[in-house]
Amino acid sequence: MVMMMPRCSVSPFHVFSCLVMMLHALHIGGAILEPQAPHRELQAYRPLHDCPGCNNLQEVSASSVPVVHYDPDLKDVNIVATYSDHYGNIRLGRVKMGDLSSSWVFDNPAKKRGSQLVIPRDSFQNVTRMEESANHSTTNQSSESENQFPHVEFTSPAKLKRQILRKERRGQRTLELIQQDKETDEQMQEAAIEKSMSFENSVIGKYSIWRRDYESPNADAILKLMRDQIIMAKAYANIAKSKNATNLYVFLMQQCGENQRVIGKATSDADLPSSALDQAKAMGHALSLAKDELYDCHELAKKFRAMLQSTERNVDGLKKKGTFLIQLAAKTFPQPLHCLSLQLAADYFLLGLNKEDAVKKDANRIKFEDPSLYHYAIFSDNVLATSVVVNSTVLNAKEPQKHVFHIVTDKLNFAAMKMWFRINAPADATIQVENINDFKWLNSSYCSVLRQLESARLKEYYFKANHPSSISAGADNLKYRNPKYLSMLNHLRFYLPEVYPKLEKILFLDDDIVVQKDLAPLWTVDMQGKVNGAVETCKESFHRFDKYLNFSNPKISENFDAGACGWAFGMNMFDLKEWRKRNITGIYHYWQDLNEDRTLWKLGSLPPGLITFYNLTYAMERSWHVLGLGYDPALNQTAIENAAVVHYNGNYKPWLGLAFAKYKTYWSKYVQYDNPYLRLCDIIE
Repeated sequence: MVMMMPRCSVSPFHVFSCLVMMLHALHIGGAILEPQAPHRELQAYRPLHDCPGCNNLQEVSASSVPVVHYDPDLKDVNIVATYSDHYGNIRLGRVKMGDLSSSWVFDNPAKKRGSQLVIPRDSFQNVTRMEESANHSTTNQSSESENQFPHVEFTSPAKLKRQILRKERRGQRTLELIQQDKETDEQMQEAAIEKSMSFENSVIGKYSIWRRDYESPNADAILKLMRDQIIMAKAYANIAKSKNATNLYVFLMQQCGENQRVIGKATSDADLPSSALDQAKAMGHALSLAKDELYDCHELAKKFRAMLQSTERNVDGLKKKGTFLIQLAAKTFPQPLHCLSLQLAADYFLLGLNKEDAVKKDANRIKFEDPSLYHYAIFSDNVLATSVVVNSTVLNAKEPQKHVFHIVTDKLNFAAMKMWFRINAPADATIQVENINDFKWLNSSYCSVLRQLESARLKEYYFKANHPSSISAGADNLKYRNPKYLSMLNHLRFYLPEVYPKLEKILFLDDDIVVQKDLAPLWTVDMQGKVNGAVETCKESFHRFDKYLNFSNPKISENFDAGACGWAFGMNMFDLKEWRKRNITGIYHYWQDLNEDRTLWKLGSLPPGLITFYNLTYAMERSWHVLGLGYDPALNQTAIENAAVVHYNGNYKPWLGLAFAKYKTYWSKYVQYDNPYLRLCDIIE
């Protein structure tokens, strides 16, 4: 096959090269065969395009690149090419076939338009022959050449080599990126494995609704679906029953039972058995059948409305029962603690320590009345809780020998309290245990609260809970029915100057607190003539006077500011000298007598405390006393850690099963669990 190129015209917008070539290689089965005959007739060559009989020529495969081999018979064949010089002018040039180098590669673009014709621009050996002007070409020649050689392209071997190198570099870069991706994936897998090994599958405290650690938002999707299906099935079952569709009613109720059986006590999808999804599909099919047969929008809406009202009534009743049970649990005295008191009291009397204490004078009497020491007042009937307060205070004190604890308890727990601190007394601190019944001056003629507690009206208020309707009727006041309000230990704080006549300052501590720092600096705080030093509890509109007092009563509204900031009992520094000077106990008696009918405030010691120490309370820094560990699960952990005293005020006391697990450790680390009495009564960590 011979490829010949006539004259070509030059377009002003494109550079088009026209080549006339002669090939003496044959393409058979995709291979290039070298000619065997030394001579070839010139008649064997035919033009490639626009020539008669071209269809009879064997076409060269586009997939193979034929190589031009030099033949002396072809040395006089002219090749005409157009090109542009460095000035941009278009030129025509001629070159003999014999002047071409062996690196020229020709391709037939008729078979594959995307193929390239490779022509090295530096292969012209006689450049001087190509100096004819482009002006010699004509428009007719341009059209003729375009018809004969459409879309002929050329590229130099150097450019082809660069393309091959680029392709190789791309391939190498691709391999490098793939390797990097593999390394990254391996690192991520190793990190995930390492994290999974340290991950705790069981979420501690998951029973608490505020715990959402490591929980997926869709962790209970199937469980919710099955519960919703039960509601829908019951609605359709009621409609089926009203329409005498007995079979459908029985079928739906059976499916409800199956759903309930599969759900069981599951709280998430992970707790469901493997058959849960199949049962959900079966229930869906049953609901589809019921919908096709019974669906009535008005009827279904009416049924759902009735179910909603019934559910709301049930929820309201359960809330009241829950409130009552929480209050009941908070009031109860755990059996292990009751056992501890009994064992201690029994040993106290069996060992004859009661007679010994009655005859023997306390050797520490001088320390009990020394105003230069640090004195604490603790009024409690809980032996274990009191021991934690004392232990935590002493262990965090810098000079424990200067700390004196005045513990007052009731007659029932006096022996147990004496026995505990006799065998578990702190090494350096001083402990005084007293019985409130020994304070003969504390009687109904002097104390307003004792007189009111003996009244029939107050007894009826406390004990009317035996009436069947009282729980629901008085649900809002359940927390005020706590037995502690019947105990004078709760109101003894208003008689501190009478209990300790020789002291000038005393720090009052509740039995549900834990001390974490040395409290001695509190005795150096300048209270600026105030009687009570306490931490304020108000936050925006919370814990202000209107929360505790009845401002609809003119006696309250005319004497107090509803927006005044509240404070808390639990850790209070009292200046007993100022107390006596201002007759604080007399103020307390005055307002307590006015509240005999409980119209100024409900029961408790905080409301009368707010009134008694109104404008007489010095606000301490909040870090001294952090409250809420007995009711607030979302306290700031840093504030707890940095607090001098943490307070478990609320129903969730640390010695109860209701306690928050994440707060209990602050209390339990001061409990002597290895004590034989605690082991005997099964008090464990």
